[in-house]
Amino acid sequence: MLEQLNRFLAWGEWANRETLAALRAAKTPPEAALRRMAHVVGTEWLWLSRLEGKPKPMAVWPALTLEDCAKEAEAVAAAWRKRMGGLSQESLLRRVSYVNSKGEAWENTELDVLMHSVLHSAHHRGQIASDLRAAGFEPPYTDFIEAVRRGFVR
Repeated sequence: MLEQLNRFLAWGEWANRETLAALRAAKTPPEAALRRMAHVVGTEWLWLSRLEGKPKPMAVWPALTLEDCAKEAEAVAAAWRKRMGGLSQESLLRRVSYVNSKGEAWENTELDVLMHSVLHSAHHRGQIASDLRAAGFEPPYTDFIEAVRRGFVR
């Protein structure tokens, strides 16, 4: 399971880079696309901070420039890699308590949180691709299988 989670996180990191490259190529990307990319970064930090029992380092919907998004995406990816290096199969079943943005208390396993973070980001990258296409720009191809084919996920 750890190996597969590391593959998913590697895919997410690659897909974020591809998405950022497409936003840069657009020169003036749609406002909604940039807002969603900032949200991807903000929520990846949020879920990591919940796992580590730390305060969230930024808003869930932060106001970030494209370059801020790139810097934060790189930083959060490095933080996730570091966290994954210290996990074991057993620690994936550790229960994590947190309070969501609605003020509700929840408890999930570390595995559930990791999978949610990866899938949540994928969902919003899909929205970004739609935003780009609707504005006449080329969206990035960020499918998992493409990352595997290109050697970014082993």
